[in-house]
Amino acid sequence: MNPVIERLMNAGHLDRVFIGGEWRTPAGAARSAVTNPSTEQAVAEIALGNAQDVDAAVAAARRAFTTWSVSAVETRAALLDRVHALILERAELFAQAISLEMGAAISMARSHQVPVAAEHIRVARDVLRGYPFLVHREGVAILREPIGVCGLITPWNWPLYQITAKVGPALAAGCTVVLKPSELSPLSALLFAEVMRDAGVPAGVFNLVNGEGPEVGAALASHPDVDMISITGSTRAGVLVAQAAAPTVKRVAQELGGKSPNIVLPDADLPRAIPLGVAAAFRNVGQSCSAPTRMIVPRERLAEVERLAAEAAAALVVGDPRLPQTTHGPVANRAQFNRVQEMIEAGISEGARLVCGGPGRPPDLERGFYVRPTIFSSVQPRMRIAQEEIFGPVLAIIPYDSVDEAVEIANDTVYGLGAHVQSQDLGAARAVAARIRSGQVHINHPAWNPHAPFGGYKRSGNGREYGVEGLQEYLETKAILGYMNEEPT
Repeated sequence: MNPVIERLMNAGHLDRVFIGGEWRTPAGAARSAVTNPSTEQAVAEIALGNAQDVDAAVAAARRAFTTWSVSAVETRAALLDRVHALILERAELFAQAISLEMGAAISMARSHQVPVAAEHIRVARDVLRGYPFLVHREGVAILREPIGVCGLITPWNWPLYQITAKVGPALAAGCTVVLKPSELSPLSALLFAEVMRDAGVPAGVFNLVNGEGPEVGAALASHPDVDMISITGSTRAGVLVAQAAAPTVKRVAQELGGKSPNIVLPDADLPRAIPLGVAAAFRNVGQSCSAPTRMIVPRERLAEVERLAAEAAAALVVGDPRLPQTTHGPVANRAQFNRVQEMIEAGISEGARLVCGGPGRPPDLERGFYVRPTIFSSVQPRMRIAQEEIFGPVLAIIPYDSVDEAVEIANDTVYGLGAHVQSQDLGAARAVAARIRSGQVHINHPAWNPHAPFGGYKRSGNGREYGVEGLQEYLETKAILGYMNEEPT
C-alpha cells in the first residue's frame, strides 16, 4: 500500500473532516474516489462534507476569531514557524501524495511543489513580523485589522502550494479559515490538516471540509458568517463563487485563468530563451494558470525558434511519475486529458502547423492520462489555441512583424495573469513589460520570488497573493480620527 494512503487510512482521516480542532465524521454519506492519473485506477476514497459541515466549520471559525484576531503577532508567527518546520520535515510524504493524486513527476514534486509551498508559510511569517498594523498619517490613525472568517477554495494543479499561499497570510493577518481543497487532489490537504493539528493550531482557527464545488464551495461562498472568499480556479468557477457571494457583500479574491504571452524580442538570445520558454510553458505538464503558452516571436527568426523549441520538447521524458528520470507525468484527470485532446485537434483543424507532438498518448504509454508535448507554429492570434486556456503541454508559436504588433497580440486576450519578455536589451524589455496588461511580467526568465505579488487583470481575477500584498488581502482598513488629540478639558 502507498505510504500516504496507509498513513491516512490508519489515522481514519480519509473518512473525516477537520472542524474545531477535531477530526469528525461528516454529516452526509457522500464519498469520492481519488484516482491515480498514471494508472487511471482509484487508490482511495474520501468522505465529502456538505452544507451542514460548512455551517459547523464556520461556527467554529467564528468562535475562534474572537481570540485569534487579537492574538499577539509573535503568537501567530510562532505557529507559522512550526507549520513551516513540519512541512519541511514531512516533505517526502507530501511529495509522494502530490505525485499520487495529480500525477506530478516525483522529481518535480520534490523540487518544486513542496518547497515553494513551504516558502509561502515562511514568507507569511516574515512579513507578519515586520508589518505595520498601525500607522499615523495627517493626524489620523490607520489601523489594519483582520477581515474575519475566510473561506478558502483551492485547485488540484498545485494542491499544497495553493493551500499555503492562502492559509499562511490569512492566519498571519489574524483571520480564521475554512478550507475547501479540490476533491480531485485531497490527500496533500489532509496531510496539511495533520500538520496544522500537530503544530498546535487553536481549535477553530483552521478547519477543513472536503467536498464538491456545487455543495461545499457554494455553501461557503453564500454563507452569511463568512467575511471573505478566496478562490483559485477556472474563470467559470470564479464567476459562480462571486455570484453566490454577492448577496452577502463579502470580499471575493479570485486567482483565475490565464493565457500568458512570452514576447521574444528580435535581439533575444534564442538558444537560451527558447528552451527556457518551452520549459516554463510545460512546467507541471502545462497545468499552471500563468504558464506562458503563447510564444510570440519575430517572423524572420521563426524557423530557428521552431528548431530550438522542438529540440527542447524532445528532451522531455514523459512517463511513470514514480521514476526519477521522468520529467513530466500525466495530466491530472480524465476531464483534463479530454480537454487537451480536444484543443490539439482544434489546432490542427484550424490550420496551425504541428511542429511536434499531436493527438493521443505517447506511443509507449497505453494507459494513464499522458499527453504528447505539443507545439504548434504559424498560429494566428484568433485561433482557439491562441485564445483559450488549454491547461496542458501545448505551446502556440505566433509570429510578428513589429514590436508594436507583438504587444498587441500579447494583450489580445480576455486574460491578464502573467507574461514574459526576452531581450538582451534590458531597457527594451522593461519598455515592453510596461505595455503588457497583466499582473506579473518576467524578464529573461528570472528566479521565482515568493515576495512578488501575484494576481490578474481582466478575467484572470482580482486581488493579489504572496508577500505583503498577500497579507493585505485579509485585512480591513480602519481610520480613527482624533486618535492623537488631547483629551477635552
